[in-house]
Amino acid sequence: MDDTDDTEILERIGAGKLVERPEHANERYREGLKRTLIVSGDTELISAPSYLRAAQHAPRIQSYISVIGIIQDELGHAHIAYRMLRDLGVDTDALIYERKPHEFCHPYAFDVPLESWHELVVANAFYDRAGFVLLSDIFQHTSYGPWKRALVKVDREETFHLRHGERWMRTLAADPDEKPSLQGAVDWMFIMTLEWFGLPDRLKRHGDQLSFGLKGLSNDELRQKWLGTCVPFCESIGIDVPAHHDPETDTYVIDCPFPSEFDEDEKRWLLEDGPIEWDQVLVRWKRRGPANEEFVRSLQAGRRELADALG
Repeated sequence: MDDTDDTEILERIGAGKLVERPEHANERYREGLKRTLIVSGDTELISAPSYLRAAQHAPRIQSYISVIGIIQDELGHAHIAYRMLRDLGVDTDALIYERKPHEFCHPYAFDVPLESWHELVVANAFYDRAGFVLLSDIFQHTSYGPWKRALVKVDREETFHLRHGERWMRTLAADPDEKPSLQGAVDWMFIMTLEWFGLPDRLKRHGDQLSFGLKGLSNDELRQKWLGTCVPFCESIGIDVPAHHDPETDTYVIDCPFPSEFDEDEKRWLLEDGPIEWDQVLVRWKRRGPANEEFVRSLQAGRRELADALG
């Protein structure tokens, strides 16, 4: 395909046809697909050490085993993304094992350590819900055939992860002794997940994702879709969140300054200081969070130990 012209690939997508092989697309399409797959793979991969660190707080052995099952699923999802990147000519060994921690492309949320069972199950209910929203959109709308087929399995497993979080949140919310800790986790993790969907549409930089049919909904539309299931769920179990449904516009309105500055040490949003600019958020994202190096190094450690042993 002629890499200097988008006409042929756009006509193919416009006709509802899938792109089945990398050579059936032009360079712009392939580069947009690579960016999307790297974010997906990195996000699934980094969730493993994040969830494993928090699993030590499981209230019983069966709960611990459930989290290990979720971690296994996430690693499988990462493998799917990286396998397709290999088909696109990416050196995935270098991508995983040679990048510096701050070069990984997962959401900042996974760089903030989960330090209790309450935070872990909120991560399942919020973060995995965000992953479900994003990947379901790709599953439904992507023009890249291999990914559409691979996401059938992923879509079902992400549903299990968020249901695990919902079930535990419902249980903890019904216990007067546990509810305050659950609400404390929600207070910082709800806004953290609002950031998950990236820059607002007015500032979005990679329009190729939509024009080439790599996904179907914009960042703001995806954020609204997440709010549309998360807010009613929290309301149903008596947990407060800073958002409400506006029936006149049929949209969800965020009831706090957003975006805001985040205190990593206290795990607290400085809402009293008012909203900040997205440029300031980008600085924090690029700097990465407090557990970034720990989590990435733990993923890379085995390969380095093997290399050292082989001399």
